Amino acid sequence: MAGRGRVSPPVVVALALPLLLALVVAGVGIWSRLSSGPDTGPLALPPAAAPQAAGPPCDAVLGALPAELPADPAPLPSREIDPPVPGARAWAAAPEPVVLRCGTERPAALGPTSPLIVVNGVSWLPLGTPPGGLATTYAVVDRGIHLELSAPAEVGSAPLQTVSDAVTAHLPAQPVQVR
Repeated sequence: MAGRGRVSPPVVVALALPLLLALVVAGVGIWSRLSSGPDTGPLALPPAAAPQAAGPPCDAVLGALPAELPADPAPLPSREIDPPVPGARAWAAAPEPVVLRCGTERPAALGPTSPLIVVNGVSWLPLGTPPGGLATTYAVVDRGIHLELSAPAEVGSAPLQTVSDAVTAHLPAQPVQVR
């Protein structure tokens, strides 16, 4: 006869088994999400003003970019944009995709004291990371048209360098117009 206040082993097993099963399922879900890599399905881009996106300069720069964008630790495959957006390209990366928009408007943050970085001969204005975002956006400010590149820090500087090379090859440098 079992004593009062003691739970028999079959009851303990019956209570613990569903809890253990729930923990295992949650662990497998988290592991598969972390190990599955970046999303490679079609990407829907939010609208953005890009009045010069459909012109020959953007076509030249975008056409010069590789299908796989160099990154750390491995190249990033192209990602389809659906619906298509003129002047835009995307590559699969985690935690967010790398997105390039060509023909964008002059960045409002560009001023006489704006801190620019120069990468392979191209002047970029860091625009920062939006609240809740995981990618930093940079804008090309020394060409006849503006471009914006958003990339998570985890991919390293190779995307910025590769886009800079395409910009240098197809868009002549101009003085930065701060107005």
